[in-house]
Amino acid sequence: MNAPPSWRAAAEAAVVRGQRLDRRIPSFLLDSPISLAGYWYGTAVGWVWGTLWSTGRVERRNGLWVFRGLPTWAYARGGVCVGGCFLTGSGVIDERLLAHEAVHRAQWRRYGMLMPLLYLLAGRDPLRNRFEIEAGLEDGRYLPRR
Repeated sequence: MNAPPSWRAAAEAAVVRGQRLDRRIPSFLLDSPISLAGYWYGTAVGWVWGTLWSTGRVERRNGLWVFRGLPTWAYARGGVCVGGCFLTGSGVIDERLLAHEAVHRAQWRRYGMLMPLLYLLAGRDPLRNRFEIEAGLEDGRYLPRR
């Protein structure tokens, strides 16, 4: 992906907008037993989806359950984190990508079942999506690695 020259300013603005939104979410929904229940529900959904469609090895890496070999229609972009599961195809999974996905896992833990809605509201453009920005655009392979 080639980033426009002004992507940094837009990315910083997206993170600030996300922080403002977080302040409006009742605190009992964040990093709480409620969000933990949502995280575990998301992980269960990821397990079911991964078990149904994975044709590759399933392994535990960097705190994530990694399901490989899913058909490309079964996940977005290069892979998707659902709760504590990373669902992906047959591409290379290196430590930097796993670090990126581990941030998404922590985001799931913080937001629980609010995560899918908040991610949707953040938009599909990774350069303006605060969750992708916070997880690291280079590690997530949205920008060339330096």
